[in-house]
Amino acid sequence: MFPISDDNPRRLTPVVTVALIAACCLVYLFQISLGPQAGQAAVYSFGMIPARIFGEAQLSPELTVIPAWTTIFTSMFMHGGFLHLLGNMLFLWIFDDNVEDSMGHLRFLLFYLVTGLAAAMSQGLLSPDSTVPMIGASGAVSGVLGAYLLLHPQATVRVLIFLGFYVTMVHMPAMLTLGIWFLGQLLSAAATPAGQPGIAFWAHVGGFVAGMALVPLFKKTEVPLFQSPRSRPFEIEKRRGPWG
Repeated sequence: MFPISDDNPRRLTPVVTVALIAACCLVYLFQISLGPQAGQAAVYSFGMIPARIFGEAQLSPELTVIPAWTTIFTSMFMHGGFLHLLGNMLFLWIFDDNVEDSMGHLRFLLFYLVTGLAAAMSQGLLSPDSTVPMIGASGAVSGVLGAYLLLHPQATVRVLIFLGFYVTMVHMPAMLTLGIWFLGQLLSAAATPAGQPGIAFWAHVGGFVAGMALVPLFKKTEVPLFQSPRSRPFEIEKRRGPWG
């Protein structure tokens, strides 16, 4: 199941969302321009390493470029590969604009960074001695998903469903789409030892919960939670043949 778009109109131009996507893409281009060895060194210098944050370990002097606490934020703009970047940027584009619309530009930027911080701490506190760098926007993106769920639970999301070699598109309410996504992250987190290399599932869980908890504080006063649906209900998209 892979979301590709929603039918939720916006009022404001999502300048912060576009800027975040541009920043992540530019940082990724910089990463790959360094080459494999220097690129890996950059991940250790600017990625969030729990053992470094909690004082359990230190980097070698040549890799210590910025203070440990600042890596919580620099790590949000780094990615481990093109598909990692593409997935996060697609989710940003689908869901961030409506959340930014509900908060305004500056409050949304602060919300994004705060939920990214909460996501990083959710993973780090479970494995404070881990020396595996955490990178990626997915923790902050998860916060946006949590906010979107409370703001637009009945908005329609277009989702690709893969059943072996058969692929179809389904229109699903955001409550169902994001609920299934969150359940998958929760189950994956429970089955994956914290601190191991791979996907930081607990960061996704922590970011999502933080987003749900913080959206009432960051949204504009006049913007209600659980807004009325603006698009089609659950249905399988009907494909027309050449004769209509």
